[in-house]
Amino acid sequence: MKILDWYILKRYLFTFFIMLLLFIPIGITVHLAEKIGKILENEVPFSEVMLYFLDFTIYFAHLLFPLFLFLSVIWFTSKLANNTEVIAFLSSGVSFSRFLRPYLIGAFIVSILALALGLYLAPNASKGFNDFNYKYLKSNKSPVDNRNVYRQINDNDYIYVSSFDAKQQSGQNFTLEHFENNKMTYKIKANSIRFVEKDSTYKLLSYLKRTIGEDGDILEYTRRKDTVFPFDLEDLTPVEYIAETLPYGELNRFIEKEEKRGSSNISRYKLVQYRKWSLPVSVFILTIIAVAVSSIKRRGGMGVNLAFGICIAMVFVFFDKIFGVLAAQSDFPPLVAVWFPNVLFGILAAYLLYNAKR
Repeated sequence: MKILDWYILKRYLFTFFIMLLLFIPIGITVHLAEKIGKILENEVPFSEVMLYFLDFTIYFAHLLFPLFLFLSVIWFTSKLANNTEVIAFLSSGVSFSRFLRPYLIGAFIVSILALALGLYLAPNASKGFNDFNYKYLKSNKSPVDNRNVYRQINDNDYIYVSSFDAKQQSGQNFTLEHFENNKMTYKIKANSIRFVEKDSTYKLLSYLKRTIGEDGDILEYTRRKDTVFPFDLEDLTPVEYIAETLPYGELNRFIEKEEKRGSSNISRYKLVQYRKWSLPVSVFILTIIAVAVSSIKRRGGMGVNLAFGICIAMVFVFFDKIFGVLAAQSDFPPLVAVWFPNVLFGILAAYLLYNAKR
């Protein structure tokens, strides 16, 4: 590596990590100021609070990873441009593509960190962060969709409950329909169903089973019945943030299982899955945009570059969030929602890079 490469690469990584170290404490302070009332009201143990803010640090860093990177590259590249260092580099016969090489090496290093963070560290942090939120800060809100739950639990069985209580592991107005060769063979109904953890059975009240036969149906009724089913009530209504808490391998298996069950939240789960790979790609795109924008010495100095960079970053975040919500709440394809901002800003990066070379 040449001296120029080491110089830019060190500035790239150093500024990025300094940006993280500066903004994360600010984020923690603002978040603590907002939540301190609830924490004191619920008398949360100090050890749990410390673990929560450790999880929040990782969660916050992963969430704003591209934004921190983008601003840090604009910051130090603008300083190079204002000190006429960029002009000196290019005047020495170095092409703009060659000047860009250490930035791309730095982007590769950061993208590997982003990938490792998204695949392994962020899921654990997200679980701790969300569990704490719903336990202490949102105690009056359920993290599960517990109304009118309808799920396919295997190739033959479908179940329904009108309401579900995750803490009590019980549901109301339970129905199970069993099919063979696309024909219903029996149907079970009960006013309530509750999982008895002690002996791993289900207790059904006002149990009614209708077995469908060629010569007539057979009815079986009892006020209470203890039985076994091939499912877990907790699995029927996973918490809304479950996809964020799973490592990549488990997430893939979970999505495959939920697709077979006909989950209504499958788009939300796939958004998390696709973003694990789109984030590292966005690191390269935003790096190229930042260099192309800030490598030119402007009359307004660093302030103009930072203002322009912040506007681009906000637009990127806006597109990412808007399309994410659109995919989660409608039939909009999650793959398109996740990759559209990268494609759009990739085109912008190519345009800005072409003009910067000129």
